[in-house]
Amino acid sequence: MTVSSADGGGRDPGWFEQRAWRWRFEWGPNGLRRLAPVVDVVVVVDVLRFTTAVDVAVARGAEVFPYRWKDGSEHEFAAARGAVVASNRMGPTGEAPWSLSPASLASIPSGTRLVLPSPNGSALCVGAVEAGARAVFAGCLRNASAVARAASDAAGPCGTIAVIAAGERWNGATGPLRPALEDQLGAGAILAAVDDAASLSPEACAARAAFLDARPHLAEVVASCSSGIELAERGQSVDLDWAADHDASACAPVLDGERLVDAR
Repeated sequence: MTVSSADGGGRDPGWFEQRAWRWRFEWGPNGLRRLAPVVDVVVVVDVLRFTTAVDVAVARGAEVFPYRWKDGSEHEFAAARGAVVASNRMGPTGEAPWSLSPASLASIPSGTRLVLPSPNGSALCVGAVEAGARAVFAGCLRNASAVARAASDAAGPCGTIAVIAAGERWNGATGPLRPALEDQLGAGAILAAVDDAASLSPEACAARAAFLDARPHLAEVVASCSSGIELAERGQSVDLDWAADHDASACAPVLDGERLVDAR
């Protein structure tokens, strides 16, 4: 078996940077660490549910602070920023009435400062800055075209953009990556909104093709993929409708310091 330098075997002269193309696509933390230092803009995609929740909240005028873990430290982080911490689920007594559930954020007041912990999408937003990204957007199916335009504008005519699908984890938050179909579709929707298909890497073209294939029955695909079934069996199927509502939003959340706000 050939050992790939992406797995630590031998010297890597940059084969995995997709350097010939303006728009690039990769998966998870390792893909982020590879591409963030060599592109101008990073777009993080975590459809179920972080970046969908961000879109819903930011479109309503809230400011969202990504935070890696929900381990207790998020409360001190929030207090220092005059923010509230999202709860584990919709509206429990004594906690903020907002959570990772996009449905819970439908009526969040404008100006709310919300800390939204997530080990996938939120961690990637923070990690993108740490890895050297100059601009970081939160993309999903709902805001795909808006984010594609905003990311392209932020990169400039000669700049480069990496779209990073968050995926999930096997066996807990620190397990190996599980590529998640809904994130591939969200990334593909963003890439499908790019005017110049020739500027997409082969990896980006494959994600785009997956979205174009699923688009005629997108809600059904999102609901019937593994992550969709998981949410439905946990009683959170309402979030699937929000997540699959392609281009329902004109919001383009971008990191401004520590907070995600609308780029418009």
